[in-house]
Amino acid sequence: MDMVTVGEISKFIAFVFSGLTIFFVLVGLMRNDVRFIESGRRSIHGATLFITLSSIALFYLFLTNNYQVEYVAAYSDRALPLFYKLTSFWAGQKGSLLFWSWVLSLFSSIVAFRTRKEVPNRNIPYVYLVLAGCIIFFNFLLLTVSNPFDLLEFIPADGQGLNPMLQNPGMIWHPPTLFLGYIGFTIPFAYAVAAMTTGKLDATWVKQTRVWTVISWIFLTIGIILGGQWAYVELGWGGYWAWDPVENASFIPWLVATAYLHTAIIQERRNIMKVWNMVLIFLTFVLCIFGTYLVRSGILQSVHDFGPTGLGGYFLAFMIIISLGGIYLITASYSELKTESTLESYISRESTFLFNNVVLLALAFSTLFGTTFPIMSEIVTGKKITVGQPFFNQVNTPLFLFLFLLTGICPLIGWRKASAENLKKNFLVPVVLTVIGLVTLLALGITEVYPVISFSLSIFVITTIVSEFKRGTQARMKLNKETVITAFPRLLFHMRRRYGGYIVHLGMIIILIGITGSSAYKIEEKATLEKGETMSIGDYVIRYDSFSSYKKWNRDVYAATLTIFKNGVNVGTISPERRYYINAKQPTTEVSIRSTLIEDLYIIMPGITEYEEITLSVTVNPLLAWIWVGSTIMVLGGLLAIIPKRKKRLV
Repeated sequence: MDMVTVGEISKFIAFVFSGLTIFFVLVGLMRNDVRFIESGRRSIHGATLFITLSSIALFYLFLTNNYQVEYVAAYSDRALPLFYKLTSFWAGQKGSLLFWSWVLSLFSSIVAFRTRKEVPNRNIPYVYLVLAGCIIFFNFLLLTVSNPFDLLEFIPADGQGLNPMLQNPGMIWHPPTLFLGYIGFTIPFAYAVAAMTTGKLDATWVKQTRVWTVISWIFLTIGIILGGQWAYVELGWGGYWAWDPVENASFIPWLVATAYLHTAIIQERRNIMKVWNMVLIFLTFVLCIFGTYLVRSGILQSVHDFGPTGLGGYFLAFMIIISLGGIYLITASYSELKTESTLESYISRESTFLFNNVVLLALAFSTLFGTTFPIMSEIVTGKKITVGQPFFNQVNTPLFLFLFLLTGICPLIGWRKASAENLKKNFLVPVVLTVIGLVTLLALGITEVYPVISFSLSIFVITTIVSEFKRGTQARMKLNKETVITAFPRLLFHMRRRYGGYIVHLGMIIILIGITGSSAYKIEEKATLEKGETMSIGDYVIRYDSFSSYKKWNRDVYAATLTIFKNGVNVGTISPERRYYINAKQPTTEVSIRSTLIEDLYIIMPGITEYEEITLSVTVNPLLAWIWVGSTIMVLGGLLAIIPKRKKRLV
């Protein structure tokens, strides 16, 4: 049996198994028979096994250059390096849907395995139903309108090749991590539906899914970061975020998920905000599907999307069904979700979490409005009016700054109700240091409004976070008679959920510093040079020394060697390129970057003449490397927060 047949049959059997899950679980619920529910649970593993076989088949077809398969021919060729052949699996919409279905099945199997002893629990069967329903939706698309195993009527001698912009190491990790984030939120969504269906509306479902939620948030964060990094090193425009519709499509659910993570803490601690959390987790899941809809519908133009695929209507219908179902369940459960307990004071940690959520949702709404405005304008006026970066920057920048202010205030305020003495004690040092920092910034000549506010807020928030680490470490040193070298790491490990959150906030502030520096103080220059000539930009002088051309893998490379001088000192060489890929219609530019913690020197070579004259476009991006540093710190903080506690041994 050839691998095309294996792939086709396997995804059909996976569809059957997911249908059997629903059948067995429903029968088990109607008859109150655990045996049927157990059969449904095992059917999830069957679906996972066969969708895995289907995925292996597609990998094999790429590796063996089977160009009769339309999808393989469209995204690979014989000269493509091996690791890019593997990533071609998810380069197009058909393969990425198979990848989605595969990961969703794997996640569902993990849930089914971990809950194997909880089948009698009334909530668990409904979790299986939701997960199986989602698997069925994606498998249905694979069986009907988006089959990655479709065959051409002839066998091409070679494939069309992978888009040159996707032949970047970032594309190995960016799509999968983004998908893992999207897909992971299916699990807390399923538990939320189960809780409302059975009426078990305490914080149990929140606690059961906390690790899933944080892991999904981490993957979504990594996916967004890698997307920005890919845009920075590959697209050649000197930036990392353009408020592109597809960028926004991943950012919007990230904002809502971040809001949910904060209020979930309050529900666990105080058993309030239950309605709020249900709404947020439903919104997060729907917006994940919405992001997928934008990428695959072709309704908005983006360098990242798949263009018109014929899937838009299916995803739209799926979103509508989920939304209507969510509205019904939340409305029906509202009286039980509503709690008598309320915020005791507006000056409390709970209130800062609430204000934090309001700002995050305002950011999500403004980004969603700007992203969908072209669609709305076309419906109303017949013309598609695009909203650009200025709109997003003007609306979202003040909101982000206010959000960061709340990030700094939150650790300084106690739970329930803060006393005046507590506020005075906790705020004094951060405020004084912030004022000193503000005066220093002004003395250094930094007078623009947003940079001054941004850098001042950064000082304030970093001070509050460091103060929290200091207080905790000192308390542990005093209590356990430990040295600071011992107390600090033990503090992080034993209170990892709390301090992991602080580390995430610290990473966000470092990102803010990088964004502020690279946005407010960017310098750009352009010049055409002959060999031996120089150009200047900021503190740099760039000399064009030599030119070379050579073949590498599936491309012809034309490279210029440039010597870089900073303040008159030779700091090394740099080599921007023009590449001509096999089967590509247009040449591409390859960015060359000299990166330090102070600034990035970013050079592209958009033009070459027959006499080896070159055109250079050069950008100096101050502090940009701190975006990647802060992003790493954010992810590490999230990972720290979900390290499981060791179970105590019973002697």
